[in-house]
Amino acid sequence: MEYDIHTLLDLATLATTLWVIYMIRFKLKSSYMEDKDNFVIYYVVVPCAVLALCIHPTTSHNLLNRISWAFCVYLEAASVLPQLRVMQNTKIVEPFTAHYVFALGVARFLSCAHWVLQVLDSRGRLLVALGYGLWPSMVLISEIVQTFILADFCYFYIKSVFGGQLVLRLPSGVV
Repeated sequence: MEYDIHTLLDLATLATTLWVIYMIRFKLKSSYMEDKDNFVIYYVVVPCAVLALCIHPTTSHNLLNRISWAFCVYLEAASVLPQLRVMQNTKIVEPFTAHYVFALGVARFLSCAHWVLQVLDSRGRLLVALGYGLWPSMVLISEIVQTFILADFCYFYIKSVFGGQLVLRLPSGVV
């Protein structure tokens, strides 16, 4: 939406994401456990799309860009759910995957803390800068939702590490 460093970073993120998808679909396809991947993606994508149509930024940008931006924010909040579902179904999480998801959880927590502190520090002016209506609050709520989704996994990860286990074993009720 903006022609600055954020656009460049978004393009770099898109390129690396497409590379990861290519690697997963073609080079690492033999490691895919189709029987463990039973997450119905439409249960996340459709509500995010409807939410984006209803609640999106109120900036002067093109309407399609604003709706796309909102859709990405909402989808990102729930994007880890399929991975967590696979891990729940396998009951055992390999160390590399566990470290990655834990690092993702820490990153989301720090990002959430950053936004909360920015809102508090600016005495709410940051929310006004993002627009008006429900959109500014939904951005913050999306960050909080993503943090809480990963918090449960992080709890079991820390418990496993302090227990001296190299392989994380999840109880059946997690996720």
